[in-house]
Amino acid sequence: MTPFLIDSHTHLDFRQFNADREDVIYRAKEANVKAMITIGTDPTTSKEAIKIAEKHTNIFAAIGVHPHDAAEASKDDILELKELLQHDKVVAIGEVGLDFYRNISAPDVQRKMLRMFLDWSQENGLPLIVHTREADEEILTVIRERGKNGWRGIFHCFPGDQYMADQVLEMGFHISFTGNITFKNYRKTDVVNHVPLEKLLVETDCPFLTPVPHRGKRNEPAFVHFVARKIAEIKGVSADEVARITTANAVNLFDLNIEDEE
Repeated sequence: MTPFLIDSHTHLDFRQFNADREDVIYRAKEANVKAMITIGTDPTTSKEAIKIAEKHTNIFAAIGVHPHDAAEASKDDILELKELLQHDKVVAIGEVGLDFYRNISAPDVQRKMLRMFLDWSQENGLPLIVHTREADEEILTVIRERGKNGWRGIFHCFPGDQYMADQVLEMGFHISFTGNITFKNYRKTDVVNHVPLEKLLVETDCPFLTPVPHRGKRNEPAFVHFVARKIAEIKGVSADEVARITTANAVNLFDLNIEDEE
């Protein structure tokens, strides 16, 4: 039996899916993508992620505030998010982190928000879904402030080099790659090859970063197969092995209960 895949990072609530969201979910299942995690980027999208997860057995939600939106989150928003951590379809905190590429929110505000989510992860035992862009050393510094390893979580759409990967792995995090690894101008195949399969997950980050051969179109969870196949090609292993191991990694990391559906 062909192993199924889990898309560990989607944004199914985004407006790009408003016209055909249920069809997108159906196509994923037809493509043997048996489970998906849909990710909040602010209080509103976090609640929408939960609503989608409630409607589908094998869709799960993560809630958090993206660093771009850190300055807009009010105290009431934060209190509401903290209550949502107890929802039975919420399996992670995210996506959260630092993004100094655009600095839409001030760096100090981003750092403060990240520290709060790191504390929430420790207090609630939920894994983190971490976003970093142009802030690799800074985000390692903020995490190290907590003085612990053994973190549960994932650095999604991993942007770093082998050194960064080693630091992240040493802290206990997993790493995921998305459709950009299929692009002709992708220059970090050495990093993909360097990360052990036992610490890898696959994702689409849909509707963004659509893999070849669909680049230029809207991304969707059914396309996560192209990410898995590219990882298999880079590592010189079978696509089935990548599917089997990354799926087991996701199930264990997020404590997922995957059910058979009619």
